[in-house]
Amino acid sequence: MAFAPLDMLQQSSLASLDAADSSPSSTPCRTILVTGGAGFIGTNFVYYWVKHHPGDRLIVLDALTYAGCRHNLSPLEENASITFAHGNICDRPLVEKLLASENVDTLIHFAAESHVDRSIAAPDAFIRTNVVGTYTVLDAFRHHWNHRGQPAGDRFVHISTDEVYGSLSLTDPPFTETTAYAPNSPYSASKAGGDHLVRAYFKTYNLPTLITNCSNNYGPYQYPEKLIPLMTMNGLHGKPLPVYGDGRNVRDWIYVEDHCRAIDSILNKGKPGEAYNIGGETEIANIDLVRLICKHLDEMAIALPVRPVEQLITFVEDRPGHDFRYAMDATKLRTTTGWRPLYSFEHGLRETIQWYVDHSNWWKRLSEIKTDV
Repeated sequence: MAFAPLDMLQQSSLASLDAADSSPSSTPCRTILVTGGAGFIGTNFVYYWVKHHPGDRLIVLDALTYAGCRHNLSPLEENASITFAHGNICDRPLVEKLLASENVDTLIHFAAESHVDRSIAAPDAFIRTNVVGTYTVLDAFRHHWNHRGQPAGDRFVHISTDEVYGSLSLTDPPFTETTAYAPNSPYSASKAGGDHLVRAYFKTYNLPTLITNCSNNYGPYQYPEKLIPLMTMNGLHGKPLPVYGDGRNVRDWIYVEDHCRAIDSILNKGKPGEAYNIGGETEIANIDLVRLICKHLDEMAIALPVRPVEQLITFVEDRPGHDFRYAMDATKLRTTTGWRPLYSFEHGLRETIQWYVDHSNWWKRLSEIKTDV
């Protein structure tokens, strides 16, 4: 079977944007190891890459923990350019085997534990995956790169988060790449540790690394512990919509397709050793976002147990150490690569909610739902 394309909703969205998309210039074919490729952003990246770079080979490595689902990639199972490996990034022999046997020249490192609440309750897994796991794939790639003769075009791209920078007030300027790290949760501290390792490997070994720090992502296939899918699914079921504190915490949002395009631009046009902020430049308070989701659900969902959905909003005790505001300055990325977000927040949010409304078979497979607001 040939590659099964994205579902019709995604296809129509992408088609409407293709004319405006300033995609990176074509490059020689790559063989890419994608860690965490069955998770939310990783899944969207794999679909994006197959669509825009059909000549490349992808090796997807995923441990298939609660947030990783191989079924996400089922349309690609018979695509000869995709290989799936079930395993953990802390398994050094496995990582080394994949790098060598597939002659990998590029590693895109998505694999991470990413839920702040879970990191507060049980930080062990976050240190193991985000620090030790990052070290494992980074060092294995270094030895592999040396064995390959240190080709100039090889790349290690580490996908990180805006949360490593800490928190902003309403009057603070957005984070830039020179903002000092000030992580406030075990999750963000573990991601900061991974960032520092990647930077050190460039400085110490001249390994061609790139770091991306991205704002909050949203879109298809996101596990329903995160704010947008959680509120959408709870609204569809008539369940409470839990909002931390007074809901005034502010986040910067980016549609996952735009994030994938940014990674593409950075991989092909970024400078090794550099870090790049990726942001949608769309700041909104959590409570305002939840009310917007409620409004769209009222318009888009036919059979709702409770209407208007806004009646379900429930304020709950705030998260410990809850960062007040994130905002990203993506000027460096824009000026050096020409990237810009193509999805407006309103457009992307409606597309996302419609995807969850239309794909009940996907989220009904999932049983554990927690909050992350």
